[in-house]
Amino acid sequence: MEFSNDILIQVFLYALLTAVATGLGAIPFFFMKNISESFLGKSNALAAGLMLSASYNLIFEGYKEDEWMTLAGMAAGVALVVFSESWMNRKFDLDVKDLAGAGSKKMLLFLGIMTVHSFAEGVSVGVSFASTMEFGIFIAIAIAVHNIPEGLAISLVMVPQGTSPMKAVGWSIFSSLPQPLMAVPAFIFVDTFKEYLPFGLGLAAGAMIWMVFAELIPEALEKSEPHKVGLWVTIAIMGMTAFQILIN
Repeated sequence: MEFSNDILIQVFLYALLTAVATGLGAIPFFFMKNISESFLGKSNALAAGLMLSASYNLIFEGYKEDEWMTLAGMAAGVALVVFSESWMNRKFDLDVKDLAGAGSKKMLLFLGIMTVHSFAEGVSVGVSFASTMEFGIFIAIAIAVHNIPEGLAISLVMVPQGTSPMKAVGWSIFSSLPQPLMAVPAFIFVDTFKEYLPFGLGLAAGAMIWMVFAELIPEALEKSEPHKVGLWVTIAIMGMTAFQILIN
């Protein structure tokens, strides 16, 4: 099937909109000057809650299509991120100050996981546009709005470590660039991409869940009391749940 260049450009631009929206999550940090140790702990707890909620949504969407493929994707996601961390520990003395303003392996892992997550969202946009243009626009807008708290989660990890808010905007958008890159191929090859979408959703969810309990929660507990960490994780999950209800 052939598609006009105008349609392909529209699909790309709507998917690009979803990526740019991720940068909006960093806006609150332009108005925050002093970041305390306690705030750093709460930031990690909030990011953990946002990621747990996003992971549940990814798994739920995957289960709608294929439960076992989603589960296989989760296993692959955990294996991938564990292998990646092990490889980085062996090969590198990580220092990303030149990239993000602070030396932190956790930030690099976090960005990697959120970027993997974006591949699945990009495929979702492309598959939706292959249904009808109206449905594709609806899904693109929904994902764009959903990406704002994802950008907030990225900023909550990066800014307290020393990254400037402007760089946090850039890295947030960067993490979502797979969305416009994947949307057009998924639109063109909808049957093939749709078949493997549950695996991609599961892979992103598995990697995110690992990140929550291996990196974010332990660091939150170093900076804040357990009951406060639990409170902020719960608040984040409740907030994301309410957010999903409002945009559906």
